[in-house]
Amino acid sequence: MNVSLFVTCLGDIFYPNVGKSVVEVLESLGCEVDFPFLQTCCGQPAFNSGYREEAKEAARNMIRAFENSSYVVGPSGSCVAMFSEYEELFHNDPEMQHKARSLKERSYEFTQFLVDVLGVNNVGASLNATATYHKSCHMTRLLGVKDAPEALLSEVEGLNYRKLPNCENCCGFGGTFSVKMVAISKEMVDEKIKDIESTDADILIGADSGCLMNISGRMNRLQKPVKVMHIAEVLTQREEK
Repeated sequence: MNVSLFVTCLGDIFYPNVGKSVVEVLESLGCEVDFPFLQTCCGQPAFNSGYREEAKEAARNMIRAFENSSYVVGPSGSCVAMFSEYEELFHNDPEMQHKARSLKERSYEFTQFLVDVLGVNNVGASLNATATYHKSCHMTRLLGVKDAPEALLSEVEGLNYRKLPNCENCCGFGGTFSVKMVAISKEMVDEKIKDIESTDADILIGADSGCLMNISGRMNRLQKPVKVMHIAEVLTQREEK
């Protein structure tokens, strides 16, 4: 199976190990992974801020970047969900709208692809730790990916998984929201951190680097000892028995 990696901006700039982990897992399952170098930002920051024409230019580029890809897989439900907005952006351009629909139908969030397309729950990972999982808003609400991450984590050998209270509450990131509404964002992430601490977890796991950046940044400022990992990184762990 041929898969194109949609690395996302945060993955490319801040979390390259997440992209590497995605490739490692996919290749271990027999996928051939390529990386279209034409890809850039998906246009979500511009789109969410009301700059539709600028978002259309980003969308046009991404459609072109992945035009020949059989499957497009990204380690961020938020960014993959943005592909679903492209059809509306091109509502006055039937040709581009058709291409946008095609991209949406071939694109998957990483855990969604593993569970729903490849039919895999167990990738052979092992990690001796106590962990909890944060559900990101866009992945859960817009993509409808709710069960795949926990299905994968339940098969990680040695992992003591504890469900996060209020797990579907927003962490306060929301892209530009955390910049425009700093005081509200801070209160939201502080609530999230209290819920994380209540589980006594050593590791917080997530599937969206934006959320993890926001939560880990706040925890670092508060000097909290909880380690933060993307689920792709967890699925590459192999610890000796």
